[in-house]
Amino acid sequence: MGIVKIAASCFAAGAGVMYLADPDRGKRRRALICDQSTRLWNQFSRLVDKAQRDAGNRTRGAACAVGAAFRNSRTDDDVLVQRIRSRLGRLVSHPHAIEVNSENSNVTLAGHVLKSEVERLERCVRAVPGVRSVESKLEMHDSPENISSLQGGTPREGRSGLMQQNWTPALRVTAGGLGGALIAYRLRNDSALATAGALAGTAILGRAVLNREFKDIFGYGDGARVVEFAKTIHIQAPVNEVFRYWSDYEKLPRFMTHLKEVHALGEGKFRWTAEGPGGTSVSWEAETTQNVPNKLLAWRSVPKSRVETEGIVRFDENSNGGTRVSIRMRYKPPAGILGHYVAALFGRDPKSEIDDDMVRLKSLIEIGKTRAHGVRVNRESVAAARQGVRK
Repeated sequence: MGIVKIAASCFAAGAGVMYLADPDRGKRRRALICDQSTRLWNQFSRLVDKAQRDAGNRTRGAACAVGAAFRNSRTDDDVLVQRIRSRLGRLVSHPHAIEVNSENSNVTLAGHVLKSEVERLERCVRAVPGVRSVESKLEMHDSPENISSLQGGTPREGRSGLMQQNWTPALRVTAGGLGGALIAYRLRNDSALATAGALAGTAILGRAVLNREFKDIFGYGDGARVVEFAKTIHIQAPVNEVFRYWSDYEKLPRFMTHLKEVHALGEGKFRWTAEGPGGTSVSWEAETTQNVPNKLLAWRSVPKSRVETEGIVRFDENSNGGTRVSIRMRYKPPAGILGHYVAALFGRDPKSEIDDDMVRLKSLIEIGKTRAHGVRVNRESVAAARQGVRK
């Protein structure tokens, strides 16, 4: 077993050296890893600072709550109303539709509310420090239909701090420390219990570092959240010229290095093939949802695609007579957020690749040439490819 570990370690070390010492891309990879490491360290330093302040504020708050419980002094009605209103946003989907009044610490709730939120609302209001009693004059509704004050809004789940989407800074640091300790214990102990603890510690550490739910981290379930990003670049060329390059999807692989092929399937649908990790190929189908000449392009993947994605590109004339290209994109990586961050560490995530591709497009349009897929590309070759596709 020891020989296998040594061999695996040597293989991993050799692969890492080859990756970083590559004569063509090694320098860029090393610089990218250095930049990413610096960014992560800065983010960690800011998180620790926030965690210290968060823990201090919570400690003082708890001390004040304990002191107030022993003093038994009556809370000013205005202060009590503000305490309740500060919590409504976490209790109901339409806090603006509820009126809160207090007289001698006796609270009255009025307005419109969904029936499914009433029980939790009243229970939590009674638990607010200083409240003596709660009288409900709420108008309860099974649905928001025909009630203007109940339109829109986001349903509240009332989950505990551990089950919240975003953990507090103090909780993230504490959980990360616990996860790291479990992993460190496994390195010193080979027992089955230590191994199980290390697996749990890895999950806890990942949850604390990424600050996303497990379904987002590993990309399972229909409710998993996606990665979103935006990019804006200015190209010194007329809007119609820039739009022409973008709207001819089948020529995009000529200068977008993360794309291998784009094939038209008819009825506004295309099959996209991109370069995945380790030289693999990833394919998916997408459809054009909007195509306003010289204004915008929008797309989304068809249902049950291997890669779930959607985005929009806007083209606006800037003050210099050029074009401002604004891209907003969201996608759900096959391996979840974890896969996205691993790819991002090596510059292989869509955001990093689109950043590079936009620089290539800018060079191609403004200067007339760029470099993609290891070869030089110029306007003439792209135009010839476009004409060949049309034929």
